[in-house]
Amino acid sequence: MRRRLLTIYMSLLALSLVTLTVPFAANVAARDTQTAFIEQQGDTLRFASLAEPALRSGQSGRLRAELARYHGLFGIGAAVVDRDGRPLSVSPPTLSLAGARTRKLIERGLSADRPELETIWPWRAEELVIVEPVIREGEVVGAAVTAGPTDRLRGRIAGIWAMITLGCLIALGLTWFAARRLARWTLRPVHELDAVTHDITEGRLEARVAHATGPPELRRLAVSFNVMADTMTEMLERQRTFVSQASHQLRTPLGALRLRVENLADHLRASGRHEHELTLEETERLARTLEGLLALARAERHQNETGGADLVAVDAADTADRRLDAWRPRAAELGVTLRRTGGLGGCVLTVPEALDQLLDALIDNALKFGADEVTVHVEQADDLAEIHVLDNGPGLPEEARTRALGRFWRSPAHQNVDGSGLGLSIVAVLVAASGGSVDLLAREPSGLDVRVRLRLESQKRVPR
Repeated sequence: MRRRLLTIYMSLLALSLVTLTVPFAANVAARDTQTAFIEQQGDTLRFASLAEPALRSGQSGRLRAELARYHGLFGIGAAVVDRDGRPLSVSPPTLSLAGARTRKLIERGLSADRPELETIWPWRAEELVIVEPVIREGEVVGAAVTAGPTDRLRGRIAGIWAMITLGCLIALGLTWFAARRLARWTLRPVHELDAVTHDITEGRLEARVAHATGPPELRRLAVSFNVMADTMTEMLERQRTFVSQASHQLRTPLGALRLRVENLADHLRASGRHEHELTLEETERLARTLEGLLALARAERHQNETGGADLVAVDAADTADRRLDAWRPRAAELGVTLRRTGGLGGCVLTVPEALDQLLDALIDNALKFGADEVTVHVEQADDLAEIHVLDNGPGLPEEARTRALGRFWRSPAHQNVDGSGLGLSIVAVLVAASGGSVDLLAREPSGLDVRVRLRLESQKRVPR
């Protein structure tokens, strides 16, 4: 945007300078040409008056001496021609009257046409030729011709034009300097607004825009943005607090309800035992949903409070081994093989307990959705640590992978699988709080590869 503002400022100035200086430069050339024309025309008229007696008497010695003296003093060639255009006297002898332009002017002079002023331009290396008719008793009997060099005149015009150009360049330079400062002052609130918007998008909800500089309209915009950010932050905090408190408060009555439902088992007829088991399953499912909401609320609160700054160094390979050991009994019941591959020569940076929780969520997902083998692979790639949780289950189509990190999202093909749809959401929040990224990738011929990228302890920031 600053480039566009500078372009507009400089274009307007350039247009103004061209509008003003081009006519001025042309006027300078016309004025100097007119001055030289008037001076040379007076001399040409004098030669025309001297040529009339010479043409009448045929004695041209005095006229020839005047022409020679004039050329010696001013360096301007002069000549007198008769009514047929034949030279009567020429000084210097090398002066040529045979040029097309000169011949045309002589013909016009012999026709008694007044000479017209033609502006001398710096790029036109032409002589200033003036022809005045010699008239006797109302009849043209010849013409006086002067041909002056225009080198000095063109040089003077070019020098003035160079000064005008230099002045324009100085004006453009000063305007460029002033326009950059003006654009920076104008756009500083916009840049701050963009930076703060990015910070809020990254989860740093405490970021606000300074509103002490810039145009009044942008300062008002900054104040309005801060009010909006305060309102949004307050609403999000209320929402998280409500979810956390509601989930926590529901755990006690839900536990009591489950206990009462279990106690009903001894008082049921055989025909009601199936419904009793389904009721217990639903209470278990509701309990898992509440636990997921609590975990999500805690992860989001941690992300909001720390902004990814309160990180700890964790041995990713060791953590993966411990979590796989914890899940082996459950995997053995389901006939699933768990294994860990790869290695990492250092630690990764995460929020406390984040790596344990996200590995639990990913391994749990892989076991639930019918995988026969689950592998946790740890490696270093592009100065980052990559943790892959791979399974050979049914996987997800591309459209589903783009939506699977959303809250409460369930694949239409797996609606009958136990779960709350919060597992991958919790993973995404924990990874974001740790300054990393998570991607769901397809495996061939089937399965899912959940790739988590985290910073190494020696790195400062994850590229996104």
